[in-house]
Amino acid sequence: MPARRMTLLTVGLLVALTACGTPRGGGAAQSSPAASPAGSPAASPAAGAGATYVLVPKALGNPYFDTANTGAQEAAKELGVTVNYQGSATADATQQIQLLNSLIAQNVDGLAISANDADALVPTGQQAMQAGIPVVSWDSAIAPEGRNVHVNQANAADIAAVQVRMAGELAKDGGKIAILSATSTAPNQNEWIRLMQEELKKPEYANLQLVEIVYGDDDDSKSYTEAQGLMTKHPDLEVIIAPTTVGIAAAARAVQDAGKVGQVFVTGLGTPNQMREYVKSGAAPQFALWNPADLGYLAIHTLHAIASGQIKGQPGETFTAGRLGQYTIDEQGVVLLGPPTVFNADNIDAFNF
Repeated sequence: MPARRMTLLTVGLLVALTACGTPRGGGAAQSSPAASPAGSPAASPAAGAGATYVLVPKALGNPYFDTANTGAQEAAKELGVTVNYQGSATADATQQIQLLNSLIAQNVDGLAISANDADALVPTGQQAMQAGIPVVSWDSAIAPEGRNVHVNQANAADIAAVQVRMAGELAKDGGKIAILSATSTAPNQNEWIRLMQEELKKPEYANLQLVEIVYGDDDDSKSYTEAQGLMTKHPDLEVIIAPTTVGIAAAARAVQDAGKVGQVFVTGLGTPNQMREYVKSGAAPQFALWNPADLGYLAIHTLHAIASGQIKGQPGETFTAGRLGQYTIDEQGVVLLGPPTVFNADNIDAFNF
């Protein structure tokens, strides 16, 4: 595992939180660059200064991606570059490809993309790289042949395991659970679901029954309707797992509106600010996430390291990502931010993002 220093929502600063008792969120104004680890050269902000990169989310209007952009802008300020935040109105691969084609035509200096479809974006990623534009995927990967490096928010198996564990804790005596995902083509969602299904085969989860997987397309209204449908179709449903920030909030609201707090529990992946109300109401007693601001910050530092020639994006190469410290590209061409954090009534007020 690469040597690095993490922010609060990753393991390193969870240790720091224990040590100093001072929580902090992911906002740029609350962070300052830290010294590089001993013996590792810091990335030079002058290298590639003035470059223009584009941070491309799955879709605009999603608080998760907006928070990632906050971190990306922090990195831009440190590096002396411009980061534009551009996305399509909906989480649709075709719309995303159209946008990317336009950005390639503009000859931007680098692209950081959260993919709506791992395979569909490969030709576009290849086109960008052939034009000399480095491509870093983040949050949701483009398949390896369509990007230089992928910045992963956490180990996929860890993300799956923590969600199943939380569901098992909420369904105390076991019972029926369902998954409310984003789009059916989202690479990260599909990998997490596959790994959750594997996790559910373990003996400790023998009393949990996965009854259905539905898709809200990262749309609040559709996710809300899908959650309602799950509760209607399965009146004895115990837990809805939503590995998507849009879906988890919509599902928790649906549980509250149906008057089923304490009967149906929601868990999955969300941000503290959007989920605080539902944690305190009991609709979603616990959920998990990494710091999306740190993910956006790391994505831009990774992209800049490639674009400025510090690294080529090859396995084994190391670079320094500002206040996060040193990272190493693994053998799969992936940079790993770190494991998720579980939020509940005991700690949620310590976080603000």
